[in-house]
Amino acid sequence: MAKPSIPKGTRDFSTEEMNRREYIFDTIKSVFRLYGYQPIETPAMENLSTLLGKYGDEGDRLLFKVLNSGDYLSTVSDEDLNGRDSSGLSLKICDKGLRYDLTVPFARYVVQHRNEIVFPFRRYQIQPVWRADRPQKGRYREFFQCDADVVGSDSLLNEYELIKIIDEVFSRLGIRITVKLNNRKILAGIAEYIGQKEKIVDITVAIDKLDKIGMEAVNLELKERGLTDESIEKLQPVLNLQGDSNEKLKLLENLLAGSKDGLKGVEELTALFKLLGKGEVKSGVQLDLTLARGLDYYTGAIIEVKSLDVEIGSISGGGRYDNLTGVFGLQGISGVGVSFGADRIYDVMSQLDLFGNDIGLSTQALVLNFGKNEINYALKIVDSLRKLGIRSELYPDAAKIRKQMSYANSKGIPYIFIAGEEEIANERITVKEMVDGKQKVIGFSELEEWSKKLK
Repeated sequence: MAKPSIPKGTRDFSTEEMNRREYIFDTIKSVFRLYGYQPIETPAMENLSTLLGKYGDEGDRLLFKVLNSGDYLSTVSDEDLNGRDSSGLSLKICDKGLRYDLTVPFARYVVQHRNEIVFPFRRYQIQPVWRADRPQKGRYREFFQCDADVVGSDSLLNEYELIKIIDEVFSRLGIRITVKLNNRKILAGIAEYIGQKEKIVDITVAIDKLDKIGMEAVNLELKERGLTDESIEKLQPVLNLQGDSNEKLKLLENLLAGSKDGLKGVEELTALFKLLGKGEVKSGVQLDLTLARGLDYYTGAIIEVKSLDVEIGSISGGGRYDNLTGVFGLQGISGVGVSFGADRIYDVMSQLDLFGNDIGLSTQALVLNFGKNEINYALKIVDSLRKLGIRSELYPDAAKIRKQMSYANSKGIPYIFIAGEEEIANERITVKEMVDGKQKVIGFSELEEWSKKLK
């Protein structure tokens, strides 16, 4: 019989991995809730009419489509079948698909429930998404997104608080980061300043590679993309602006004096940096004019987070969008949000050994089972431990003590509770530390004080 397997691009997670992942999720959730964000969930499946056309041709191609129930071929003609047009045929036999991200379902949710929602609406969502991509290292067909968005408000205080959330999450996880900021309006202003307003996408795609390939290669790519030598030369001093973020913004204010959009972007980022300067933000925050993630999507602030100690892509990011719900007919609902990359965060924490020894442990104490005469006393012990918040197990079978100890050792359970005839007669408990073999005899009244070492 063939050994069972799972689809490519999906993963099983061991208990140790799940405990670590839950630690990341719980940390992120606790900070979201601290800032007043409330959870929602949307179905794994959405109507294809909701998903199609929202991610471009590439995104549409990567959607997992779900076959209709029942005799889904009954309404399909022989002509359609013989045409072998898989894309066209799929639309006739599928009307649902697995969600590609959390943003479009959120937009659908806001429109569908707009009469129940109080704006500004702060929501967070931590759920899996699916993409029919080619699996490779670090890229999966099923993965989790951890999103927080506030919609129905134009205030820059929202951007400020999202950066505070980013700072708090990574501070709690022990990851040193830098937060990079830019603004879509500034990028539009730069394109206008060099006389290439219509080539904003070509410009940003090229300059986004500056750190990787250097200025000379970027200039060559700009020329290949149709920019004139004059425009490329005019761009150089912009990319080489010196000084801290506030000094660069002052220089940009002069350079972009002829661009209404550019000056608005400078104004917004100047105000945001002023707020950050007054707040307690432990991480470094800097202006990065090459940052252009989601250029077609974002309309204001753009946010990206990088780990300082591990070479890896962005581990969080987001930005401002002016019309989240417009694709569903509800115009003018502005929003801003961030997303945390749980898989990359896990990789960073693993490389830096940031998971504590107890995070992967589901059980802190094992109560040994000596048999039917001692079982009631053992049950009393395990009940007492659980009331004190100690994650505890009672070994279910009266197996040999050596086997029970081996079980504890293989699971990494740090404490063993022993209650044989002598302990029961004296209403005592022997506690053994598995690391060094030390033993201590205590009474039930001492359990609460003992338990403090595990909290």
